[in-house]
Amino acid sequence: MNSSISDILRDAIRTIPDYPKPGILFRDITTLLGNARAFRRAIDELVQPFAGSKVDQIAGIEARGFILGGAVAHQLSAGFVPIRKKGKLPHAKVSIAYSLEYGVDEMEVHKDAISPGQSVILIDDLIATGGTAVAAAKLLQGLGANVVAACFVIDLPDLGGRAKLEALGVPVRTLIAFEGH
Repeated sequence: MNSSISDILRDAIRTIPDYPKPGILFRDITTLLGNARAFRRAIDELVQPFAGSKVDQIAGIEARGFILGGAVAHQLSAGFVPIRKKGKLPHAKVSIAYSLEYGVDEMEVHKDAISPGQSVILIDDLIATGGTAVAAAKLLQGLGANVVAACFVIDLPDLGGRAKLEALGVPVRTLIAFEGH
């Protein structure tokens, strides 16, 4: 019997209650990454809408976006751009501060990673409140990128991140949604 992509992914993602704090259901994709069939299907689904189109770069958000983004970049014959936490990149960079539940953080990208006008897809494992993804999209747009999409395996729609990205003019693609936090 053929399972739907939603069933395959849902079965491969581990949920850890009360992590990192009470009341949170943490969606752990390390089990999906370790499941060859589920990992392959997730990458195929992320790639499919863009197959045959010109995508210059895949930008992955540290750290799980590196794993997913690298595989997507390979499949689309695109370059890969790491978006890193502050202090991790060795060359001239641009940075942006963004809010977290518990404070402020910064992310960076090399200034020469994107050429103005390049088509870029932003990738991470999960979209929740959208703080990190919105900051990454703004960072890329600030370098002149045409952010053609932001793709995530998991959407937590109750937290509203998708709408914040779409308000920036960035289409959002997700593979599976989990209600709640």
